[in-house]
Amino acid sequence: MTDAPDRTPAASPAPPLTTRERAGLKARAHALEPVVRVGHAGVTDALIGSIDRALLAHELIKVKIGEGEREDRAEATTAICARTGAALVQSVGRVIVLWRPAPEA
Repeated sequence: MTDAPDRTPAASPAPPLTTRERAGLKARAHALEPVVRVGHAGVTDALIGSIDRALLAHELIKVKIGEGEREDRAEATTAICARTGAALVQSVGRVIVLWRPAPEA
């Protein structure tokens, strides 16, 4: 991970998910492919921007964290969720599923 300053505006966190909602989102995410990949540079402003755009377009996405040990991946996941305001739906190996409701029109 990089020690880049958090330049994104404070994202409001996604509402907490119930067990039933989480199960439904997991089922929807099953057929998805990762749309964003975290590389050796870690969690950068550009990466957060890419994830933010993907969440705006799709609400539910998969992100593949390519490098690092389990602890590093957990730190990256926490940083991504905090900076994007997304809820972690599922984490399996190197792939995480994120959900953030679309903004009200």
